[in-house]
Amino acid sequence: MIDRTLFDVLPIQEVVANASPSAWRDGLVVTQQPGALTIALLDGSERTVMTGATPEVGEPVAVHPVAEVVAVGSTWYAARPLIGVDEAR
Repeated sequence: MIDRTLFDVLPIQEVVANASPSAWRDGLVVTQQPGALTIALLDGSERTVMTGATPEVGEPVAVHPVAEVVAVGSTWYAARPLIGVDEAR
C-alpha cells in the first residue's frame, strides 16, 4: 500500500490519478493565495487551481489535470482549475 495523505480528494480522483501516471505534470508554485495556487509547469505553461494546499512560492509540486489533484510531497489535495484565469495570460 502506498503511504500518502489525501485532503478533499474523492476516491474517483485517486483512482484516475493512479490509473494514468503519465498525466502528472511537474511545476513550481508561482503564487500562493488563500484557496488558490498558480503553478508554472515545466512544459512552459501555467495552471491556476483552487485548492487547500499551501506550499511556499518556489516549492515543487505535481499537478494531475485529469484527476484534478495537486501533490505536495506525498500529500495529495483536490485542485479544481480556475476557468478563464490561465487563458487570459
